[in-house]
Amino acid sequence: MAHVLETALEFMDNTNPDDLPKVRGYNIIDGQLTLSSDGATFSSQNPALLNDVLGEFPLSTRADVHAAIEAARRAHPAWAATPAPTRGQIIGNMGRLLMEHKDAIVALETREIGKTIKESGGSVQEAIDTCLFFQSEGRRLYGQTVHSELADKELMTYRRSLGVCGIINACNFPAAVPFWKMIPALICGNTCVWKSPQDAPLLSLALARIMHQAGLPDGVVNLVHGKGSGAGQYIVDAVDEGLIDKISFTGSTAVGKMIGEVCGRNLVSCSLELGGKNPQVVMDSADIDNAVEGAYWGGFGTAGQRCTSLGNLILHQDIYDEFMEKLMAKVKDTRIGDSSRNNNILYGPMLSEKYANDFLQALEMVEGSGATKLWGNGRIETGNTPDNFIGTPEDGVFMWPHVYADVTEDMACFHEEVFGPAITVVKAKDFKHALHLANASPYGLSSSIYTNDRLEAYRFKTGIKAGMTGINNSTTGAEAHLPFGGVKGSGNGSRESGIWVIESYSYWHAVNDELSGKLQLAQMDVEEIEMVEAKVDYSTLA
Repeated sequence: MAHVLETALEFMDNTNPDDLPKVRGYNIIDGQLTLSSDGATFSSQNPALLNDVLGEFPLSTRADVHAAIEAARRAHPAWAATPAPTRGQIIGNMGRLLMEHKDAIVALETREIGKTIKESGGSVQEAIDTCLFFQSEGRRLYGQTVHSELADKELMTYRRSLGVCGIINACNFPAAVPFWKMIPALICGNTCVWKSPQDAPLLSLALARIMHQAGLPDGVVNLVHGKGSGAGQYIVDAVDEGLIDKISFTGSTAVGKMIGEVCGRNLVSCSLELGGKNPQVVMDSADIDNAVEGAYWGGFGTAGQRCTSLGNLILHQDIYDEFMEKLMAKVKDTRIGDSSRNNNILYGPMLSEKYANDFLQALEMVEGSGATKLWGNGRIETGNTPDNFIGTPEDGVFMWPHVYADVTEDMACFHEEVFGPAITVVKAKDFKHALHLANASPYGLSSSIYTNDRLEAYRFKTGIKAGMTGINNSTTGAEAHLPFGGVKGSGNGSRESGIWVIESYSYWHAVNDELSGKLQLAQMDVEEIEMVEAKVDYSTLA
């Protein structure tokens, strides 16, 4: 692992890609570094500096994925039998190693997917927080003792592991999200087969090596690289083959529905964290400047490439003009570029060329819906750059910030997610109308309201159909001890993070311990208690 992190640190001091070492990437199967069985590879490329190729990685075959699954299945009995506090100690070691190597990991995340240094720092810190939180959960995987309705009998419940978990995560939070999934899976005694995001394989390799350095036994976490349509699909197919006991997936709603169908027909648990069209409502009583900050960050932080990014900005008609004037001033002043080489950058490139192409297609949908474009002009190129773009456009995959107004509920762009730096703006007549608009999209991940009317805040948080709500805060943001997830098209009700995620990676085992030495049958052998008239003369109370 050391050379992986050294490569990241070298990049911080030397941004000439010709002088940087290229990493030979590997799968990690049963604790061993392996190549793909047919020798096929793919490259990891810096989206902010396209001629910076970080390394070559195995394009995993079906045989590779099955080898990882077999290793996980072999490792499961011993790992599940390891005392939970010991599993927690290993997870705590992971958190301490992440802290020790944080600067290098942050630099690597920024180099591999183009996020700003500050945002990558937040992602890595979330992974650290997750480890430190779940370290102690190893001492709190509580069951219950329950009174029996029969004599000389004890009833108890225990949490049990599910088995082998298939982990598939997107590349926009390549440190935080896999730890959201695997750390609770591990504390519950499961083993994992992890398909790294295609656009963040080097960071995933570094994180997997840290897991093993922390004392994780071989085979407990197995890392395979490749495409979603390849290695990812092979993991999902293994559910039909009876080899995978749980799938945890972060990605598009369309793919999530497919995974849900496969798991459903096999009665296998799945956790699905999917897309969003997250609404932010701004009422006429709101602190306008604060709400503008929330909308600006929610829409354009991470170049809009968060599942919790602001989608529909819903403005009360009485403050619409003032709000838009202030918002547009900030949008036009946005600093865009590579934060590895420049300071005070709001957002960097798209995650990859694929995400850039998908975003441009989504802009065609928005404009085809009839929305009015207030700002934005697609991909940043020479001769087509906003004032505060820093750098050479052709070096990377950079996009203008986009704002579209006059959006109405009947437009496709009101309902469809746009994964990139774009906001659609909707006007509301009053609170009732605003709440209706906030609930009208097919998604239900995050939501937000800015208001100084406490009754409006109460009615919004009780009336919104979403997994998460910010009051006088943006749609983005997560903490390791709070549940994360959505409803409707944003997920299947499962949650990441906090104590609630334990339910997703364990099942309840009820134990009936008969101490009487004879067969006692509940409900049948319980003596019926006859009601009798109390021997009290109540007539004296008259």
